[in-house]
Amino acid sequence: MSRTSRVIQRRRPPVRSSPSGRDGRTGRSGRARLAVGVLAAALGLTAFTAPGAAPDHRLPGCTASVPYTADTDGYDTFRIPAVARTGRGTLLAFAEGRRASASDTGNIDVVLRRSTDGGCTWGPLGVVAAGRGDTRGNPAPVVDPGTGRVVLLTSYNSGAVTEGQIMRGEVTAAQSRRAFVQTSVDDGRTFSSPREITAAVKRPRWRWYATGPGHAVALTRGPHAGRLVVPANHSAAPAPGSSDTGQEPKYYGGHALYSDDHGRSWRIGFVDDTYDGEHNSNESAAAQLPDGRLYLSSRDQHGVAVGNRLDSYSSDGGRSLDRPYAVQASLNDVPVVQGGLLQLRGWGEPLLFSGPSVPTARQAMALWRSRDGGRSFVKAVTLSQDRAGYSDLVQVGPGVVGVLYETGVAGTYERIAWRRVGV
Repeated sequence: MSRTSRVIQRRRPPVRSSPSGRDGRTGRSGRARLAVGVLAAALGLTAFTAPGAAPDHRLPGCTASVPYTADTDGYDTFRIPAVARTGRGTLLAFAEGRRASASDTGNIDVVLRRSTDGGCTWGPLGVVAAGRGDTRGNPAPVVDPGTGRVVLLTSYNSGAVTEGQIMRGEVTAAQSRRAFVQTSVDDGRTFSSPREITAAVKRPRWRWYATGPGHAVALTRGPHAGRLVVPANHSAAPAPGSSDTGQEPKYYGGHALYSDDHGRSWRIGFVDDTYDGEHNSNESAAAQLPDGRLYLSSRDQHGVAVGNRLDSYSSDGGRSLDRPYAVQASLNDVPVVQGGLLQLRGWGEPLLFSGPSVPTARQAMALWRSRDGGRSFVKAVTLSQDRAGYSDLVQVGPGVVGVLYETGVAGTYERIAWRRVGV
């Protein structure tokens, strides 16, 4: 790994909040490079507020803003949002910056915008992991409670291959999906260069691989307090002699990876390896419940069971599942899509889920609330009737949650919007 962290920023005025609240175009803007040494970045660590402390939450009165808009900053489309809040209260809004088109394949960067005022305004765009013709994405950030560092996991593949080719086993190991980790010690201003961890977290028979997307989890209670847990997903190769190609949805599976040493080393946790076609767990989210257990919510990738959301629990910090993934019937309004998950701080506070609320379409972003640890959910609020896709959640103050989500009027991926909602 390079000993110098590098963040490329597009210099432009901050993106401001609203008063109340995929096509082939290409945008352009000026470019500026900011290189900061690891030693200088390390000095910023002393300025962190202790992660357990509550900063001043006199939040500004804005309720909505737009951190990312298609056809700006040299990117055709921005997708796959993930958000984290540092110990200083800074919001970090990550996304994939797709340069040539909205396609999942090609030249894709992991980008970042920071906000120090609760999401009212956003600083200039920075490139955290540059694709340079290849695909880097699926950001899964987490703030380490032991050090205050931001730990970011991402995924990679060659820009010349597709998910289908990877699932069918038609690519080399170098071209295939690989996992990387980066850290920031200066409140998200700069990040270390991506360090590969594929050998530790990807089994030999796995083909597709994806971290998150959406924020990861730092355990704060129980015997595994301090552990970093990243929900992830993969696809497996068919059994020898099978006529399957490996691209069938039944070969998707959820799993977790975790670190007990602040992100330096990683291990595979639980693995859903049923591959039976009934419940096809895919993109997953995780939250630690007040009793210390992990709650897992997963996209059901066209399983034959009725329902688009699956869930399970882990009582050992993500090393194993308490039971196999099963349909969560109270979220049947959600289509086949990634969703956000957040346990609000404090006993008696609800578990929240975010996602579109039309079963057959990516439309109408909404929040659901659970007061029984994920056994059942009730829809709490619909943010908009516009088209909507992926989302992530973060707590920004007492009783206040932020939603970072894909949306648009004519198309689902016209912008990534920020909304602040009182719970």
